[in-house]
Amino acid sequence: MPTEMVHATVAERYAAARQQLARQVHTLLDQKGAEPGCIVQASVALPPMSPLHWLMGQRSGHSLEHDSRMYWAGREDGTAVAGIGEADVVYGPPGASLHKLAGPLGPMLQRGPAGVRYYGGLRFDPSAEPEGKWRPFGAFWFVLPRFEVRTCAHQTTLCCNLVPARDYWVQESILAMIARIGMPDFTPQGPLAKPISRINRPDMAEWHAKIDWALGAFVEQAVAKVVLSREALYIFAEPLKPLVLLERLAGGAPHCFHFLFQPKGGAAFVGASPERLFERRGRAIASEAVAGTRPRGACPVEDARLLNELLHSDKERLEHEYVRISLREQLQPLAGTLHLDAEPSEMKLTNGRHLVSKVHAVLRPGVTSLDVLEALHPTPAVGGYPGRAALRAIRAQEPIDRGWYAGPVGWLGKNQADFCVGIRSGLIVGNELALYSGGGIVTGSEAQAEWQELEHKIQGFTRVLGIEQRGAMPEMACMASLAV
Repeated sequence: MPTEMVHATVAERYAAARQQLARQVHTLLDQKGAEPGCIVQASVALPPMSPLHWLMGQRSGHSLEHDSRMYWAGREDGTAVAGIGEADVVYGPPGASLHKLAGPLGPMLQRGPAGVRYYGGLRFDPSAEPEGKWRPFGAFWFVLPRFEVRTCAHQTTLCCNLVPARDYWVQESILAMIARIGMPDFTPQGPLAKPISRINRPDMAEWHAKIDWALGAFVEQAVAKVVLSREALYIFAEPLKPLVLLERLAGGAPHCFHFLFQPKGGAAFVGASPERLFERRGRAIASEAVAGTRPRGACPVEDARLLNELLHSDKERLEHEYVRISLREQLQPLAGTLHLDAEPSEMKLTNGRHLVSKVHAVLRPGVTSLDVLEALHPTPAVGGYPGRAALRAIRAQEPIDRGWYAGPVGWLGKNQADFCVGIRSGLIVGNELALYSGGGIVTGSEAQAEWQELEHKIQGFTRVLGIEQRGAMPEMACMASLAV
């Protein structure tokens, strides 16, 4: 069949799906007496398509052009979800505790159908005052999208989430939005722009001083491990397109969680994280300790050498062991049964590898997903050990606001949840891209080696931007301390 006819057939099926969705929405909202806080969901089948391409199609000329948007793809389950608009939002102002999330969110999830999910995340340090670029994200931000496109098990579905007690009064507006939902955009995207400058916070000299401080703190036994991070800020001549960057990033970093969260009128937080915080299905949960890093080799012999080096490095195993100990300590009070791998194994990625130990547990009756979230975050993989002492050190030593970097990002449903740790991530604000990376500092750490590890950890982004890590951007030398 000619390409034009294929596109015409898809367009006809897409138009029919929108009409069917509008009829469902009209029926669901024709109930003025709906219980406050109740959620309902209309859904229709779509022709197979990428949710990310669908999200790209919701652009200029559509009523949701400037509304919030999100994207989430699981690491190994083959699911992907793109959402736009807001049927409901739970926002925590700066300084709000996680307990403030449970009040509005818990009842909404319990009254909704099984497929309802709130997508979002938390700041690494919710108690800290955010820098301006992180303010739209709040201490936490979770959205029930107005519209979602989901793919799962080779099925594609378009959903409209509704809160009838509120949406009854704006149903004409919602129906008008449905009529203007755009087709997916399959247009090949051109090359990404190259940055014109880079600024590191902290710079190389400051980094060495902070590592020296940490090594001194270990001697004084104030802290056993602390994760120190850095922001590499890239400046471009023109605004970046977050969805295009995410598409390239996802293609270059398979076997990861891929995400984008962009509150209304705000910056876009994007990433490809290899690390699961926890997954919940009923009372069963799965988590993992991830710490200890080595790159991949250029050939099989070098790759095998680097793997052997990782598995037998005293420094890397010590860093990993703190995460294992903490994971058991955090979950045991919540779990009836718990099993942790006896020995760490390799997590192999396209651009690197880590030590990983997996844990499976069954929660005690009455334990909520927010209880698990509060217990696990921050893990020593992104904070340190002991946790409170490490967090105090981070607040004192880091010159940056991590925002959502290294915080939990994912989704919450009715007795279901899936969260990754928001690493391998960056924040896009107009023509700026802030990339974040961190390293676990323990006894035996060396400042220069840790700096090189941070450079390696942002390679998922720098490679899709076409940036070489060594000497590729001499025009940036006057503005930044680059790895050499």
